[in-house]
Amino acid sequence: MPNILKIYCDGACSGNPGKGGWGAILVWKETTKEISGFEENTTNNRMELTAAIEALKAIKKNVKVEVYTDSKYLCNGITNWIQKWKQNNWCSKNKLIKNLDLWQELELLSSNLNVSWHWIRGHNGDVHNEKADKLATTVIKYGK
Repeated sequence: MPNILKIYCDGACSGNPGKGGWGAILVWKETTKEISGFEENTTNNRMELTAAIEALKAIKKNVKVEVYTDSKYLCNGITNWIQKWKQNNWCSKNKLIKNLDLWQELELLSSNLNVSWHWIRGHNGDVHNEKADKLATTVIKYGK
């Protein structure tokens, strides 16, 4: 079995826009690392993207990466929609896409890594997905 770094990421928002949090779990062999962060005024989609970005930034080795997210926006965006957005100068329906700064950062990070993206159903018992959600919602409560 090849060595694969698995990332489980999630974002949350209290109000949309409102206070937001993101969380990610990085699993490498028998080691698990948890990271999270807070933003005072944001959206849920921005937190979903930020979770993936920050998790990819935390990678220290050139390894195969599998990212798991319960956000169809994130998963479909990075695997399907992004090519068309780029062809259309980052526009959709003649309007600049939302969260352009984050999409461009995510694309740059993932293009430098061997990443595959996977959608999983949220709140469905996956231990790491549930933990990523808990990290994201907990930082909202405490504002840090």
